[in-house]
Amino acid sequence: MGCTAADEQPGPPAATDIPGDAASNAPEVLVTGLDAPWSIAFHEGTPLVTERDSARVLELDADGNVREAGTIEDAGGRGEGGLLGIAVQSGYLYTYFTADGGNRIERRRITGAPGSLALEDPETILDGIPAGPVHNGGRIAFGPDGLLYATAGDAGSRDSAQDRDSLSGKILRMNPDGGVPEDNPFPGTLVYSYGHRNPQGIAWDSDGVLYASEFGQNTWDELNVIEAGGNYGWPEVEGIAGDNGFIDPVQQWTPGEASPSGIAVAGTSLYIANLRGERLREVPLDNPGTSTEQLAGAYGRLRDVVNAPDGSVWILTNNTDGRGRPGQDDDRILRLATD
Repeated sequence: MGCTAADEQPGPPAATDIPGDAASNAPEVLVTGLDAPWSIAFHEGTPLVTERDSARVLELDADGNVREAGTIEDAGGRGEGGLLGIAVQSGYLYTYFTADGGNRIERRRITGAPGSLALEDPETILDGIPAGPVHNGGRIAFGPDGLLYATAGDAGSRDSAQDRDSLSGKILRMNPDGGVPEDNPFPGTLVYSYGHRNPQGIAWDSDGVLYASEFGQNTWDELNVIEAGGNYGWPEVEGIAGDNGFIDPVQQWTPGEASPSGIAVAGTSLYIANLRGERLREVPLDNPGTSTEQLAGAYGRLRDVVNAPDGSVWILTNNTDGRGRPGQDDDRILRLATD
């Protein structure tokens, strides 16, 4: 399948001056000079960031300085692949990355104190997730149930999204050691939901509702509420179809306005980082079919948004990934206060 996904199309040049409509709620710039960053997680309050192509895991200090905590040796940057999502639990760093033979999830124990963190040898949690130059998914996060969830794209093989025997085009749910939870919707498999094209964001609200963002093909990008065992339609449908055989998204956008990647719940809102759309979208949890926009065009492509320990959200720009047009200080981490 040709790659016509919204996130693969470059937008306008990243702005060097903040437009007037963004300046009223301008974020604080915390870090500059990152190289194709992809994901942020926190270990006991210390920020860790992945770089997709260099395969580095970076530790950040309070002054915005970066140091290399480790490198994921088997990660290979090719197209949209490389070192992608990270998550932290119980002193382990979990990484989702593209390697020879497919996408893989590993974990490494984090050692040392802030300013000198390091990673021990890896333990493979899951391998053999289909990989390709496009549509690798790649977001991982621990849910309120203590289990690890991973988004897997269709890797360019559309029909695999409807094949429950394949790991591609799915949201996966596993024990922290990679085992299959007994209460997964399809016994003996990690598949939690299917019919996904390229989901890249997952987050839960305070009631335990799981949300996921997803890149469409040419027509609609999506925000979905994920149900265990649910079929989200790809490639049979895209966007809101009104077909009883599939679960419709709660909101959809044209690709030029969206390309939704990382998402986070903060307070009463869901925040969505958009790549081609170059904006942060805020969705009220009590009315998820609506949204407002911030930072439109101010910082270029936005890859990730995460909850920070101080209650703010941190936003990761992504102008140096080969799809954007980097500005002088790209790529950056931005801090935005929330209500």
